[in-house]
Amino acid sequence: MESQDQLVVEKLIETDREFKEKYKAHKDYENKLEKLEKKPRLTPSETAEKKRLKKLKLALKDEMKQRIAEYLDK
Repeated sequence: MESQDQLVVEKLIETDREFKEKYKAHKDYENKLEKLEKKPRLTPSETAEKKRLKKLKLALKDEMKQRIAEYLDK
């Protein structure tokens, strides 16, 4: 992430409750994925959960990028 984007993220976390919640959820998904990726083998349910978490994380990332772009267009 560019330094300008990082500054915008920090500003949005402080001022935009919805963005802050999305950011926290994104980090939570990231942490859960890291735990799953450390396992040498995954059960079928863990594999499905990993796939689900990746989709959710990506969707939040897209939403946050959109909000950053909107902020920068102001």
